[in-house]
Amino acid sequence: MAEREIAGMVEKAMGAGGDVMPDDESLDIELPSTMEELPEGIELATEETVEVVAEPYNHDANLAEVLDDSVLGALSSELQNKVREDMESRSDWEEAIAKGLNLLGINYEDRSDPFLGASGVTHPLLNEATTQFQSQAYKEMLPSGGPVKTQVLGVATKQTEDQAQRIKDFMNYQIMEVMEEYDPDTDQMLFYLPLTGSTFKKVYFDQTKQRAVSKFVPAEDLVVPYSASDLMTAERVTHVVKMSYNDLRKLQVAGVYKDVELSTTDSGERRRQYPRDY
Repeated sequence: MAEREIAGMVEKAMGAGGDVMPDDESLDIELPSTMEELPEGIELATEETVEVVAEPYNHDANLAEVLDDSVLGALSSELQNKVREDMESRSDWEEAIAKGLNLLGINYEDRSDPFLGASGVTHPLLNEATTQFQSQAYKEMLPSGGPVKTQVLGVATKQTEDQAQRIKDFMNYQIMEVMEEYDPDTDQMLFYLPLTGSTFKKVYFDQTKQRAVSKFVPAEDLVVPYSASDLMTAERVTHVVKMSYNDLRKLQVAGVYKDVELSTTDSGERRRQYPRDY
């Protein structure tokens, strides 16, 4: 009998060795008279139905339109400091690229070493190799029939083959005819690729042109931490965009950038005070 009494007390307790919970009939809880007296985080369930009107949530909303200017200023300063650190970490790489461009044999240099009037001509071997790579790669990536090819996965039928052909024709038309910058930007990208080791294409919807564009981004304009192994896992990926004040103002009017007052740099150029996205 003693063991059963102890077991019953443990079942009612809050834990081994805890106090025995009182019976439900002995519980006396005093509720506050108004909802304002409730502690933070405690809600009182009632039978009244309260209609809550929530604003629609937009995952792609521009946070610069919501956050306070003081918060934007702090974020902007921190972001700029991080980007400067990323650029300093790859300074050796930038110096090597600059030296490599000087070895193309395009420029003539007046030399006084090892003697005055020494030849400043650089052999165009690197330039020839770069041009050959560009021409060969261009033929492979931009053939006369268009760069897009389609393949039917699974059992091919007349319907799926016709659908694949329509997709191929439409995408090649978009790339070769509508996206006017695709061909020259790709040609330029293939020239820089063997020199810098990596180049990038940025495909996005242009608000001013109202269509998709594919722009060539040189490696020196895409800033990432030098220790990053790939873009997917990089802590930051910064695209340095150079544009005129007129183009920037068009994007502000289109809603791409926040409509803020532009400050003037020492060179007379105008720039935005805060970056758009965080």
